[in-house]
Amino acid sequence: MSHKLQETLVNGQKISPVLPEEVKNYLIDIDGTICDDIPNEEPERMATAAVYEDARETIQKWFAEGHIITFFTSRTEEHRVVTEDWLQLHHFPYHGLLMGKPRGGNYHWIDNHIVRATRYSGAFTDLVRKSATIEVFEY
Repeated sequence: MSHKLQETLVNGQKISPVLPEEVKNYLIDIDGTICDDIPNEEPERMATAAVYEDARETIQKWFAEGHIITFFTSRTEEHRVVTEDWLQLHHFPYHGLLMGKPRGGNYHWIDNHIVRATRYSGAFTDLVRKSATIEVFEY
């Protein structure tokens, strides 16, 4: 699959390009999602965090299928090197790494593009579709 962004026009005006529908743009948290949950206050543990079962294999499969993998984390920029080294050591393929995610959970992502959120709850497997209650802007 190609990662080529497709130009989009609305009312004759260009808007932000989008990926082809078959390409997913995975944004994956690190601590507590693909490995042990390590707080920034204990950075010495980051280099030895244990990988969660099936996380690596699932992400390798998604990468091989042509999806975009971007890791994001509440780790700060000062933890970038240890984080990149850990991802490489454990053979996690990725396209990008975003540092400094806000801490504390209860995330509400507001975007003009479709956002599908999946909460990690102990099993890193292929995704399945289920109905859920969501909050939306009323207009």
